[in-house]
Amino acid sequence: MAMEIRLGLKQTQKLVMTVMLQQAIKLLPLSRLELLQTIRTELVENPLLEEVLETEEEETPEQEDVGATVEEPAKEVVREPDPDWESFLRNADDDPGPSWQERSEQPTFESTLSRPASLADHLLWQLGLTCQDENDKAIGTYLIGNIDDDGYLSCTIEEAAQATEVPIPEVERVLHIVQSFDPTGVAARSLQECLVIQAEPLGLKGTIVEQLILHYLDKLEEKHFPKICRELKVDMDDLLVAIRVIKDMDPKPGLRFNTEEPDYIVPDLTVVKVNDDYQIVLGEEGVPRLRINPFYQGLLRKGDKTQDSGKEYVENKLRSALWFIKSIEQRRQTLLKVGKSLVRFQREFLDKGTAFLRPLVLRDVANDIGMHESTVSRVITNKYVDTPQGIYELKYFFHSSVGSTDGDLVSSVTVKDMIRRLVIAEDPRNPLTDQDIVDSLAKKDVRIARRTVTKYRKETRIPSSNRRKHFFNT
Repeated sequence: MAMEIRLGLKQTQKLVMTVMLQQAIKLLPLSRLELLQTIRTELVENPLLEEVLETEEEETPEQEDVGATVEEPAKEVVREPDPDWESFLRNADDDPGPSWQERSEQPTFESTLSRPASLADHLLWQLGLTCQDENDKAIGTYLIGNIDDDGYLSCTIEEAAQATEVPIPEVERVLHIVQSFDPTGVAARSLQECLVIQAEPLGLKGTIVEQLILHYLDKLEEKHFPKICRELKVDMDDLLVAIRVIKDMDPKPGLRFNTEEPDYIVPDLTVVKVNDDYQIVLGEEGVPRLRINPFYQGLLRKGDKTQDSGKEYVENKLRSALWFIKSIEQRRQTLLKVGKSLVRFQREFLDKGTAFLRPLVLRDVANDIGMHESTVSRVITNKYVDTPQGIYELKYFFHSSVGSTDGDLVSSVTVKDMIRRLVIAEDPRNPLTDQDIVDSLAKKDVRIARRTVTKYRKETRIPSSNRRKHFFNT
C-alpha cells in the first residue's frame, strides 16, 4: 500500500483552559500568607495594579464583577514645574555636606538592629573564651556548626576528624570541652549522653540516677517500677526520688535558644451567630484591595497620541491586571460558597459540638454549590474557619462515616470522641478492652468492628487496656 501526504481540515471540540482559568485555579489552594505574597509580587511586576489605601476616597466602580475600583482619568493633568537644577548644584557647592569619612563613621540602620543570640552564637562565644589554640578553635567551630536546634551533635566523631584532618582523640577531647558549655547537656549524641552530662554537675555520677539513665530508660517509659527496684535493690521511695530528678532534666537543651517566632492561625472564614441563624464572614483583614491605575487608563483613552509599542504594552498589562483581580474575586466567592455550604451541613455541630459532627465528603459540598469536586478540594486546602466550637481547618469537616443500627451514618470523628469519653469514664482498676468498647458503642446504635476501634484508639493515642491498668497499679 502506497503512502502519501494529504492536507485536510477538521473541526473538533475540546476543552481548553484559558489564562484566566489557569490563574484562578492557581490562586484557589493558596493559604492567606501565600496569597499576600502573590499579590505583593503582582503589584511590583504590573504597573497598572495599585493598592487602594484606607485613607483614600474610593470612586464609583466602573467595572463589574472585578473586585476593584477603576477611576476616571483626570480631565486636566497638572504637571509639576521642572526643578531648578542649576540653583540646586550651586547650593551643593556652597554646602557639600559631610565628607565620606564622616559618613562612614555613622552606623548604618542594619547595624543598630538587635536580635537574640542563637545557640551557635552562644557556643562560639564560650569557645573563644575557653580555647586559645587555633586548632582547637577550628575543631570546636566545626562541631558547633553540626549541632541541631535541639542541642544534639548531628555528625559522628569520624566525620568531624575527616573534615578537620585531625586524629579522632583530638576531636573527642574538644567535644568534651564543648559539652561542658552552657546549656548543660549540649553537643550530646544521644538522649542518654545528654542526661548523663546534666547529672555530672549535680554530683550524681555513680548514683541510682545515673544507673537509671544508662540502663533503664525504656523500662521507665513502661513504668516497670517494681522490677527496677528488684534489679537495683533499692526502695520504691528512693526510686521515685531519682525519677523526679530525671524529670527535671532538659531532654532538648538547645530549644531555649530557639529564636523562631510562633505562627499564628488567621482564620479565612468566621462563623457568626445572628439570632437563630449563622452567617459567614470572610477574613479579609490585611489583604490589599486592588484597582487599575487611572494614569495608565488615561494613556489608553488617548490612543491616537500613544506609540503603538507603548499602547500594546499597557493593553497587555491591563488584561493581566483585570484577570488577576477577577481571579482573586472568584477565589473569594468560591471560598464563601463553600463556607455557607459547610454551615448548612454542620448546623448541629455548630450548636452542640463534636458529638454531632456530620460525615461529609467533597461530593456533597460540590453538588450543593454546583461546582466540581476538584475545585472544592483546592479551596479547602490550607484554609481555616473560626466557629463557636473553636478554630478548625476546613478539611476537618470532611471525613468518613460509620454505620449505625438505625441506618443513619455517624462521623468517624464523633466515634473517636465517643471512644475517648468511654475511656475517661472507665474504672481504672478494670479498664475497657477494645471488645468492651465495641459492645458499648453497639448500645448507642453504632456498628463498628474491633479492629476499627483499635485503629481509632491508636489514632487518638489511647494506650491499650493492659497498659492503662499497669499505669494505675504502678
